[in-house]
Amino acid sequence: MSWLSRLKIARGNQPPLSAEAERALEAWQALAEAGHEQPHFESRYIVLNTEATGLDLERDRLLAVGAIAIDGGLLHPRDAYHAQLEPSPGDALAGLLAFVGRSPLVVFNATFNRTILERAFARQLGFTPEFLWIDLYFLLPSLFPERLERPGRLADWMAAFEIETFQRHHALGDAWAIAQLFLAAQSRALSLAVTNPRALAEHAQAYRQKLKV
Repeated sequence: MSWLSRLKIARGNQPPLSAEAERALEAWQALAEAGHEQPHFESRYIVLNTEATGLDLERDRLLAVGAIAIDGGLLHPRDAYHAQLEPSPGDALAGLLAFVGRSPLVVFNATFNRTILERAFARQLGFTPEFLWIDLYFLLPSLFPERLERPGRLADWMAAFEIETFQRHHALGDAWAIAQLFLAAQSRALSLAVTNPRALAEHAQAYRQKLKV
């Protein structure tokens, strides 16, 4: 039985995927696993953000996803993805996987964004893809304690760096702000010899463990 056939069984009674979405999922599954040890400027990062009905993981649901690529240390505004989940949530998430590939994911507040996104993957596609997650919520204060001593809100970090975006509380609008923050984090990390995606993720995790949260 093929991977796609097993996936169709795992999806249960969810609406069928479009042919384009099925091709996207097969192509994603065929991608080689990424090692994440290549230098920042040889890496393609995906800044990912979600839009939901609220912030309660027990009650609220995912409405939209937004993603922007940072490739070779450069932010590419046209290299972006945005999709509302309705009316075809499976197709929207398959499109996101096609855009992301095996790139490391940069988010602000992985506790919320990762959880709500992985639940949507499991519910709509029948599986949970594995990625390297880099959480700016912990990475930023670990690199810039002179700006904010402890983890803060996205709005606080935007103010600290005088960053603006075209629309707040919008999946792609906030992703644009997060991407600009990540460029600053990437530059500071290099000065500390934190030179690749995996090292960034480990640096953020070590700071989180230090805070014991």
